[in-house]
Amino acid sequence: MLIDYDPGFLDYCDNDEILDMVSQLIGPDIALWNTSFFAKPAGNGKRTPWHQDGEYWPIRPLATCTAWLALDDSTPENGCLRVIRGSHTARALRAHNTVTADDVTLNQELDAAEYDEADAVDIVLEAGQISLHDVYLLHGSEPNTSPKSRRGMTMRFMPTTSVFDRDLAREKAARLGIVDHSARQVFLLRGVDRSGQNTFQMRDR
Repeated sequence: MLIDYDPGFLDYCDNDEILDMVSQLIGPDIALWNTSFFAKPAGNGKRTPWHQDGEYWPIRPLATCTAWLALDDSTPENGCLRVIRGSHTARALRAHNTVTADDVTLNQELDAAEYDEADAVDIVLEAGQISLHDVYLLHGSEPNTSPKSRRGMTMRFMPTTSVFDRDLAREKAARLGIVDHSARQVFLLRGVDRSGQNTFQMRDR
């Protein structure tokens, strides 16, 4: 998590323009629980298999809006985000399988029967633009074989009606062989904790 190494990254997330957009999707009470940096270097950026973020995240009830900030132009040529439009509306996790290949960025991939790649839509962004996607959305990306890098920063927001479950984070890490998110700092950026069960990190203002 970027904020663990430099709290200055929090300033990019605690941004009224971004939070106004996020609030339209998850409501006025907003917590930030993760930030990450994704880099696909020119020429050898790995593919991200088709997946749903909810397969990984220790949130209950499951609800997260991800803001993806493009630091480079993000295009089909350098492996931009691809989504299955409308796939989030069923509000359910689909079957995933473990991937052992070394040419992927994640180890969980949607079962091929769960989607039709012909329905995929490219999310093309200019540097500085953002896209928002739901925790249930089917998405992935192709490898970067172009001469241009594709870098982006993600900001993961959840409504405070949900709980960041640290026990569930440890269980998912052990069961799926993924990163243990249990020590993540969680920041209240707007509103109040509607669940009454979250522990928030205080930020300097």
